[in-house]
Amino acid sequence: MEPRAGTVSGRPRAATVAAWVAQVVVAVILFQTLFFKFTYAPETAYIFEGRGGRPAATAVGALELVAAVLLLIPRRAAVGAALALGLIGGALFTHLTALGIEVKDPTTGEGDGGLLFGLAVAVAAGSLVVLAVRRRELPVVGGFFAPRPAAPATR
Repeated sequence: MEPRAGTVSGRPRAATVAAWVAQVVVAVILFQTLFFKFTYAPETAYIFEGRGGRPAATAVGALELVAAVLLLIPRRAAVGAALALGLIGGALFTHLTALGIEVKDPTTGEGDGGLLFGLAVAVAAGSLVVLAVRRRELPVVGGFFAPRPAAPATR
């Protein structure tokens, strides 16, 4: 079946563009945070203190790296978005239950003004956009989102 005019892979061009913008934004945010997780910066040490410490930060960083790379591979972007959403769900839960929206720098005592929380919300929103557009590309469950054939017309 040929894609319709004005579509990409059978999706409206705007949906494809929105998915790509979300994929790149989420991947950039995830890549940007890797430095802090892999070097175990003071902010990261504060966040992961009592939550597994450096090994947990490194594991989360490794999974975020996998998610970011998958987001940039068209056929794997939905899996990357699902992984990113799962990881960031944990971050949002931690912000809302233990850290607070504003995270303080342990060396200076200054707050981040909610920057980390805002980035987490952006990753969650972007991941949801990617999943909404690319849901049919998810392994195992993607088939449940396939369009159903039209019912035959009855007279």
